[in-house]
Amino acid sequence: MDGLAIKAFISVALALVIAGWSVRRKSLNLSGGFAGFVVMAATIMASYRFGALLLAFFFTSSKLTKYGAERKRKSDAEYKEGGQRDWLQVLMNSLIATALALGVAYLTGWNDICLDSEKASLVTGLIGGILGHYACCNGDTWSSEIGVLSSSQPRLITTFKHVPHGTNGAVTVAGLLAAAAGGAVIGLTFVLTGLFTARCEGQLASKQLLAFPIATFAGLFGSVVDSILGATVQYSGFCAVRKKVVGKPGPTVKRITGQNILSNNGVNFVAVLITTLTTSAVCLYVF
Repeated sequence: MDGLAIKAFISVALALVIAGWSVRRKSLNLSGGFAGFVVMAATIMASYRFGALLLAFFFTSSKLTKYGAERKRKSDAEYKEGGQRDWLQVLMNSLIATALALGVAYLTGWNDICLDSEKASLVTGLIGGILGHYACCNGDTWSSEIGVLSSSQPRLITTFKHVPHGTNGAVTVAGLLAAAAGGAVIGLTFVLTGLFTARCEGQLASKQLLAFPIATFAGLFGSVVDSILGATVQYSGFCAVRKKVVGKPGPTVKRITGQNILSNNGVNFVAVLITTLTTSAVCLYVF
């Protein structure tokens, strides 16, 4: 069995175990488990380093989603036990990065290489996009899950006026710091994993450390973009019957902010896309 076949076996086996475990733990529902299996297998197969980024995002975000579950259940009208994610949520948080990862694998012969825009500008841009993608996803999730538990009253990012917890586009200091921390975890994972998967020498090796602050920036940047979109093109209203912030207009709902143009999944996808492109450009400039 050659190296690529072994890698394929490891990818499928690991993805199957993690997807099954996630369904049992209610981090994913059945459709989310199937989508997660496909995404994980493809990403790990493309690169162990990309697989590490995906798993760092998935495990840390899933853990934070379950943290403070009782308080979240009381304030979140769309709360799901265990934070279960379905196939659409899985794809919105992984589709772009998975496509980029497979593109990098094809261009590099399924090998991991260093960020180096002089010798491999296209691949460097694609890898930068993957880094930004998962930094954005992790940062935004960390921001949402920690921010909603903050004791301070959140402010709408577009007007800085106080709004109820759970309002789309609302931010707190704790939430913004969490977004940067979520991005930093992705950056740290990228750098540490790269020590074992990519052969970088001399000045180029030390330059790879810049991925850490870039990912930290991407986590915060992506969360801010998500909040701006949430405050403008995603509806938030307070339901007088349920006594909670809801995401759709209704006869008992008083509008807080935003227009009913994009769903939460749509906002996440656009924010991820913008952050992916931005981080890709930054990496091309820096490396």
